[in-house]
Amino acid sequence: INAEYMGHTPNRNINIMSAGKQIGTHDGTFHCDEALACFMLHLTDEYANAEVVRTRDPAVLDSLPIIVDVGGVYDPEKGRFDHHQRSFVDTLDADHKIRLSSAGLIYKHFGRKIIKKLTNASDQEVEILFYKTYTNFVEAIDGIDNGVSQYPAELKSAYKINTDLSSRVGMLNPSWNEEGIDVQQRFKEAMEMAGREFVQCVMYYAKAWLPARQIVEVALKNRFEVDAGGEIMHLKNVAVWKSHLYALEEEQKISPNVKYVLFQDQAGKWRIQAVAETEGSFQSRIPLPEEWRGYRDNELSTISSIPDCVFVHASGFIGGNATYEGVLEMARKSLSMAKNKKQKIDN
Repeated sequence: INAEYMGHTPNRNINIMSAGKQIGTHDGTFHCDEALACFMLHLTDEYANAEVVRTRDPAVLDSLPIIVDVGGVYDPEKGRFDHHQRSFVDTLDADHKIRLSSAGLIYKHFGRKIIKKLTNASDQEVEILFYKTYTNFVEAIDGIDNGVSQYPAELKSAYKINTDLSSRVGMLNPSWNEEGIDVQQRFKEAMEMAGREFVQCVMYYAKAWLPARQIVEVALKNRFEVDAGGEIMHLKNVAVWKSHLYALEEEQKISPNVKYVLFQDQAGKWRIQAVAETEGSFQSRIPLPEEWRGYRDNELSTISSIPDCVFVHASGFIGGNATYEGVLEMARKSLSMAKNKKQKIDN
């Protein structure tokens, strides 16, 4: 991994013009998409030191080699990356439904080269990181900029979120009653905020998330050695596993899918975690039995008839035992109880 980007975004001044190139975008109120688009261009060799020119003057924009979020034209060969025109309907690919913003457009055309430069990953790894970063970072910026709700309009949200990246970038715009503000400096701050978090995201997936895939892949392959039913997986190394498990299950058409994952925590105790129905869901495929939930230690061991129990969470998504044999028995018994309950309901 390129040491220049280990944990911190390089300090880039958007007014440096040593390469003699310029990036154009609109003036006035700025948004997260063009701030991130301009930052990403600064990560490329072509536009590393380009000045960002903020204007809506067509004559000035026409003279620039690349413009983003303004101009009403999408033509990558001519360096035109706007998404506001009525005819624009492009998404990242056929598997993604969110229309691209200027951030998504620049990422689509420059993202692979940027990731390669940041991480020195192999071409195959770059592909994995490219789609992971888009789905978990850039796509939300596209969706917000294009006014796409995360959920159907008839659903009322339980709480408000105003701390997402797009909202925080928006708050850097001068307030209605602020005077004497250097808007160019504020836009620079917006670029640095969006860019810092983008780089952190890419580096996390490259340094921590991607190396975990092989660990999960081995555990999934060996699941029948843990239990003959193939629904219990033992992670021998604690690593980020959830997204990899869902991806591998889909890729390999795993059936039946994994219901419980066993692993050892930092204190040396054993944990059993129920796999969620889908990534990000709070509903488990098969939560630990309701009869065990909220109990601890000897009381839980007595109720479950399993020695050395430590706890089961009130929602049933996780539990603990002092030994591997204990969590394995908790998993097996949970599966058996769930199947018995289903048979009674079906009958």
